Amino acid sequence: MSEPALYAISDLHVGHEENRRLVESLRPSTGADWLLVAGDVGEFAEDVVWALRTLSERFATVVWTPGNHELWTPPTDPVPLRGAARYDHLVAECRRLGVLTPEDPYPVWTGAGGPVVVAPLFTLYDYSFLPAGSRSKAHALRLAYDAGVVCTDEILLHPDPYPTREDWSRARIEETERRLGDLDPDLPTVLVSHWPLVREPTDILTHPEFSLWCGTERTAQWHVKFRAKAAVYGHLHIPRSLVVDGVRFEEVSVGYPRESRRWPQRPRRLHRVFPGDPA
Repeated sequence: MSEPALYAISDLHVGHEENRRLVESLRPSTGADWLLVAGDVGEFAEDVVWALRTLSERFATVVWTPGNHELWTPPTDPVPLRGAARYDHLVAECRRLGVLTPEDPYPVWTGAGGPVVVAPLFTLYDYSFLPAGSRSKAHALRLAYDAGVVCTDEILLHPDPYPTREDWSRARIEETERRLGDLDPDLPTVLVSHWPLVREPTDILTHPEFSLWCGTERTAQWHVKFRAKAAVYGHLHIPRSLVVDGVRFEEVSVGYPRESRRWPQRPRRLHRVFPGDPA
């Protein structure tokens, strides 16, 4: 019998029927497998709940952290909540399903590669991943608008009750850093976030202007400071493994159906964090 595995996936975007079918096909390899879901499950609250319910009925433990798409408030969503209230609503739905979130005690994975603390992180971004040639957030945004590369967050991701997304991000980072600092210093971690904790993954973006919406420099040393054995992220839709300071960074996104048709070699599957993924 196979040993239990710690799997990860992100950017399921189940509003697309092809991706919805993919979620319906996902199965664990054993009854003790865990699954880390690193954000962008969908845009509508009902879709997010459907996908997490489906996965929680199959995997022994499901851990979710939000991406930017879950935090959008689409004008046609029956759940009109914005900002922190929308996030709190999704956390409450996860708790009803038994899905762990960044607001819950961090669980400890004791299978292969463990014991490690699995820490789902919700940090947002603060426009500090400035693309080359830009001098400030304002200058970088102007370049992005001129290039036609602007994240939909600028329209649909509201920071209420915070004045700006940067303020919300700052509050999230401060609270998350406090919690990580309280962990047992003898235990390593698996850090799970939607946005990459370091900016190196954005170096290969086709449109470097998009890096503005991809993370924050304030998390650049967390993988070292908090003893990460692996860092899981999504958002970029460029699934790959990258080693930074000796730590594995695993981009585990599924992405949009149009991307899978354009790049059929990209995996649309569960990524195995522990034991190490042979692919």
